[in-house]
Amino acid sequence: MEGGRGMGVFFKPDIGVAGDFIPFCHDGKYHLFYLRDWRDPSRYGEGTPWWHVVTSDFVRFEDWGESLPRGGSEDQDAWVFTGSVFRHRNRFHIFYTGHNPRMREKSRPIEVVMHATSGDLRTWKKDRGFMIEAPEALGYERDDWRDPFVFRDSSRKRFCMLLAARKNAGPSRRRGCIALAESRDLKKWKVLEPFFAPDQYYTHECPDLARIGEWRYLIFSTFSDRFLTHYRMSRSLRGPWVAPWCDSFDGRAYYAAKTAGPAVGKGGEPAVRHIFGWLPTRAGEKDDGAWQWGGNLVVHQIWQDSDGALMVRMPESIRGAFEADARPVKVRPVLGTWRQREDVVTADATGRFSAADLGEMPDDCLLEACMNFRGSSSEWGMILRSDSSFESCYQIRFEPARQRMVFDRWPRPGDQAFVIERPLRMEEGRSVTVRALVSGSCLVIYANDRVALSARMYDRKEGRLGLFVSNGFLAVQDMAIRLRRFRP
Repeated sequence: MEGGRGMGVFFKPDIGVAGDFIPFCHDGKYHLFYLRDWRDPSRYGEGTPWWHVVTSDFVRFEDWGESLPRGGSEDQDAWVFTGSVFRHRNRFHIFYTGHNPRMREKSRPIEVVMHATSGDLRTWKKDRGFMIEAPEALGYERDDWRDPFVFRDSSRKRFCMLLAARKNAGPSRRRGCIALAESRDLKKWKVLEPFFAPDQYYTHECPDLARIGEWRYLIFSTFSDRFLTHYRMSRSLRGPWVAPWCDSFDGRAYYAAKTAGPAVGKGGEPAVRHIFGWLPTRAGEKDDGAWQWGGNLVVHQIWQDSDGALMVRMPESIRGAFEADARPVKVRPVLGTWRQREDVVTADATGRFSAADLGEMPDDCLLEACMNFRGSSSEWGMILRSDSSFESCYQIRFEPARQRMVFDRWPRPGDQAFVIERPLRMEEGRSVTVRALVSGSCLVIYANDRVALSARMYDRKEGRLGLFVSNGFLAVQDMAIRLRRFRP
């Protein structure tokens, strides 16, 4: 999509990739700023400018073009890195990261906080006199100082800024912290002691802060332990910030996620909040390729469990983009015995493996099913893009004994383990509702409207849809294949 309107549930610019979405909700629409990488410096130059698309449903996108251009090769913001958008007194402010490795040669910081303003969210003016550097005297490393997130602390009548930073002492891979700065006017800022410093990660990228009810959520992304977007929760800005049982929103293939939502909901209902991350591409567009920086937009809807923990589900507007009437599903046994009665499919695979063919799988679709199992050692799930003999395929696999769901491929080369996983609590006799959103190489799986798992499917571009179960009993109800209502 270039210079106009585009459609698709996994947004990506026509040329290059998108990363580090900076969402801002205004007048019922989501303004999604993002770092654009053409992956072709010889043609498009070095660095990543901010680009801007607008959507109200995460399916249709209007391209507003470049919002923050890159500076020159000798400017501080040769790379325009992540930040945040903030509104104050009918003016819009962007606080962003100016990144330039060449600054080291001038004994200057590689990264500083910079500032731009706008009256309409479309045209931005950089404030060339504004810079915030990391104060080494306060114990911060000079060159890791990025991703400013600005919010208002109403109780103290202050503007606050969180930054991805590092302490300049301690074990190198555990120096990561979230720095804090304060201001009364958004112009003059005072850097303070770290807001959050758990001695756990190399750094905490793309910090974000959200409030739902009495709980506050500190969100950040890490790469030293696992590539993951985490969160911590507290009833106070002063902490303590505690980790829930599952402290993430998705798996390895979902990064730098930030949240946004309206201040108030419709008709007195609580406001709905969404989280915006990116699904990375893989090198060479191969299943064996290394994960890369940048890819496609993935949006999850956030909801709050009774204990305050955050869960994710598919946004209603995305689900509504698929046909209400599902394609009929007819089961053909491949291995073992399968029975179909009206909308229920069953298989008893005690002591064996059973598989069934459900027909050709569309390239762009929403798969839905309610799945119930017996047998604590069982493994079961969906087969995606299989060959006709079911010798080669992808799997969405549920493993109750390990309390996890897995995206995998079969066969796997050598002694390689599963591709990607997510923790999922399952109990025998309690159904698991599965929704799998597929478009090209992109796949996002939702289980029980609580857990999400994003993945890529490159090597097998088409094939058959199926079910499988091993060492247990499986009952599948309401199996549905839904096509897009409209095409890009």
